[in-house]
Amino acid sequence: METVEEDVEEYSWREVLLPRLIPVVPDPAPELERETGERRRGRDLLVAVDFGPNSRHAFDWALAHLARIADTVHLVHAVSSVHNDLVYDKSQELMDNLAIEAFKASLVHTKARIVQGDPGKVICREAERLKPAAVILGTRGRGLVQSVLQGSVSEYCFHNCKAAPVIIVPGKEAGEQSVL
Repeated sequence: METVEEDVEEYSWREVLLPRLIPVVPDPAPELERETGERRRGRDLLVAVDFGPNSRHAFDWALAHLARIADTVHLVHAVSSVHNDLVYDKSQELMDNLAIEAFKASLVHTKARIVQGDPGKVICREAERLKPAAVILGTRGRGLVQSVLQGSVSEYCFHNCKAAPVIIVPGKEAGEQSVL
């Protein structure tokens, strides 16, 4: 019996330094006895983003329906190469804008990571690393039969992300108004 070696993808990523929106204030002494205990730690939510409108709709949906104060929204963007400066700069600009909007809309912390590789595998790998409360992603708006036959990122994540529940936000209809 021979040992078969699988192709192992190299895991390349770049952290995105987001604008600091929350001022750093030294911790004052607790005024009330109830404040001396450990405060509630927020949840981690993983939102897969790209430049498409359905991804943006899923991000807005996550802020409106899931995110609450003290949560951390982890933005993940899959790209073909993290070493391409043009792609990285545009992705960082997108992440900056989304981080500012998340703070304004829901007062949540935001972390961002641009990861190289196949989007479905990247999202599942990040979910394994973070162990979030939920993985939120949009759809491309294809029909059920077409997405099953051709495959899709949301379909892949739904079947392969074992670390957290996957929430697939359907695309916004043409007549719908934005939640935020």
